[in-house]
Amino acid sequence: MTTFAELGLNKKVQQAIDEMGFEEPSPIQAQCIPVVLTGQDVIGQAQTGTGKTAAFGIPLVEMTATNTRHVQALILTPTRELAIQVAGELRKIARYKRVRTLPIYGGQSIGHQIKALQQGVHIVIGTPGRVLDHIRRGTLKLDRLQTVVLDEADEMLDMGFIDDIESILQSTPNDRQTLLFSATMPDEVKRLAQRYMQNPVSVTVNRGDVTVPLIEQVYYKVLERNKLESLCRIIDSQEIQLGIIFCRTKRGVDELTEALIARGYMADGLHGDLSQAQRDRVMKKFRNGDIELLVATDVAARGIDVGNVSHVVNYDIPQDPESYVHRIGRTGRAGRRGLAITLVTPREFKLLKTIEKETKAKIVPREVPSLADVAERQAESWRERLRACIQEGGLAHYRAILGNLVDEFDPLDLAAAALKLSVGDLQTEEGQDYDFGDTGAAPGKVRFFINIGRSANIGPADLVKFISEEAGIPGNAIGRIDIFDKFAFLEVEQESAPFVFESLRQTRMNGSRVNLEPARPRERRS
Repeated sequence: MTTFAELGLNKKVQQAIDEMGFEEPSPIQAQCIPVVLTGQDVIGQAQTGTGKTAAFGIPLVEMTATNTRHVQALILTPTRELAIQVAGELRKIARYKRVRTLPIYGGQSIGHQIKALQQGVHIVIGTPGRVLDHIRRGTLKLDRLQTVVLDEADEMLDMGFIDDIESILQSTPNDRQTLLFSATMPDEVKRLAQRYMQNPVSVTVNRGDVTVPLIEQVYYKVLERNKLESLCRIIDSQEIQLGIIFCRTKRGVDELTEALIARGYMADGLHGDLSQAQRDRVMKKFRNGDIELLVATDVAARGIDVGNVSHVVNYDIPQDPESYVHRIGRTGRAGRRGLAITLVTPREFKLLKTIEKETKAKIVPREVPSLADVAERQAESWRERLRACIQEGGLAHYRAILGNLVDEFDPLDLAAAALKLSVGDLQTEEGQDYDFGDTGAAPGKVRFFINIGRSANIGPADLVKFISEEAGIPGNAIGRIDIFDKFAFLEVEQESAPFVFESLRQTRMNGSRVNLEPARPRERRS
């Protein structure tokens, strides 16, 4: 399967997939969806970020009958955050088919959930504890259930949900379809599959040949809110002859192309919604150098053979190592030098490390250029262009325009004014960064509160290692740590603080959910 259209899905489901901007199934989707649609049990081994939610979500929505109100599918997730995320994805897929979905989890009013269940729901997404609570109350009836999905099974078992999961599975019909997805396959997960699944089909993403060509590969850590600003600074600091910028979806291509054009870049977009004539027109402009930046999806970039592409930029990190290799292979051809740049947000850092491990390549970290760096790069570029223009000659007409102005103004001021009229203001505004306020930290640092302490069987060294790996920052960026029984305070270098804050907001350590927030300033004693 190379396109979703080949599945012969319900028109309403296909319409929703098209509007979500998906053109090509990821490897796990291509292998899973056809098998799930046959009704067979499936064991899918896939990492987060490979598109596994759609791998079971699309066939679930496709198989749901909307002329009845009973629960037809149950999805178990380890956390409330994942339950909400999966429910949101299913709502998008089911937008036109009107399949009713409901996330149920602890911390939300159970009365609200009971009322929603009474009104009729087709697909329930929930955490094991709250799902079992509803089953015991009789508010969640699974007698007509067709499919059970165990999402991130290894994490659910790590969190001690094995008894709850078994109780739930025993409350479902014996002839149900069972889908199990897990990043790893420890013995406990295998035993669960053996007890509750019938001749499951194993689906593992085939890593295949993921070696990379000899291309310089770098990554920049960026914040989601500053992603566009960071991209522009990176572009402005490079000498790009021709560059391809990859986005994950068609909508992403359109939005980024529009934003780049608005900022004065010579850019155009390429994706599956374009007609062949439009595609040919864009590619002709790219080959001729009429545009410098081609913004594209993976599918649209397939078959592009332009020899002098100097840069490939992963604006959205690819979902798997194979896609990464295919993308960066667009540069560095015919013996030319190429540079592959990947933008990585804090939550994507683990995925980057997976790509680096699978491709056996060293992806070197770089700092996003500062405004001063960009301004100096632009200034040097204009100095070179002015030198070339003077050496070329043919300035008599322009000298005549200046006329008596040379007697009235300093020649250097005249040249500066002419340059400003020609290129505009070289200064740009600083992007909005985090302002953590006064956290009681030492100068140049931010102090955080974290809800994990000695009772979680950790020490300062464990905390430093955990934060360094999760946020992708050096251990020496973490300063003083005050660790107590159930919580701790830690200081982080100011420039690393936003990455620590974003990467640790939805993660776990030793089975405990991490809550990290800026500390309140310590009270000053008089």
